[in-house]
Amino acid sequence: MVQKERRTRVEDLLGYEREYWEKSFQHIAGIDEVGRGCLFGDVVAAAVILPQGLVLEGVNDSKKLSPKKREALFDEIMREAAAVGIGLVDAETIDRINIKQAARLAMKQAVENLQVQPDYLFVDAEKVDVPLPQLAIIKGDANSQSIAAASIIAKVTRDRLCQGEWEAKYPEYGIAVHKGYATKLHREQLLLLGPTPMHRKSFLTHLFIEQQELF
Repeated sequence: MVQKERRTRVEDLLGYEREYWEKSFQHIAGIDEVGRGCLFGDVVAAAVILPQGLVLEGVNDSKKLSPKKREALFDEIMREAAAVGIGLVDAETIDRINIKQAARLAMKQAVENLQVQPDYLFVDAEKVDVPLPQLAIIKGDANSQSIAAASIIAKVTRDRLCQGEWEAKYPEYGIAVHKGYATKLHREQLLLLGPTPMHRKSFLTHLFIEQQELF
């Protein structure tokens, strides 16, 4: 059964972890995803198991960190974590099963790719389709160090794909700059060049309808 919980007061980022370590759960995996709102590319999820009692200074919701800080924390998390798993689901699958189910699938893959078997999952306001007890934490990336660490791993992993492999494959779209989001530059290039095989066709319908309504 998935539990859902919202905490109204500010808690330190190990509050949830301490509570469940005291319940004898040894390997708690934090899980988060990025890229849900992009027009282009994979949705990427990460699962991270951190050693009990480890405090990672500066870890927070990845959206609140500078790229330089995320990169530094990525390296530290990868070095200190007991296990890290990554899941990626491509645009074709997103179009076929919808983005919510694709994000859940990426999370499932991330858990399955962990080198250490978790005995409890902390998930950022979602449910993962695996037979493990789990807690869906509202704004989990701002309230749990494990989820915050997963958000950083997922964000940096996806950003590196945007700036490297995907930018090299489609240099004219500016993927390294906008990371696949619906910026003015991205929309202009889409309307000029049309979508690539890595664009989410189900996300583009409204974009083209809006453009047609301007004429």
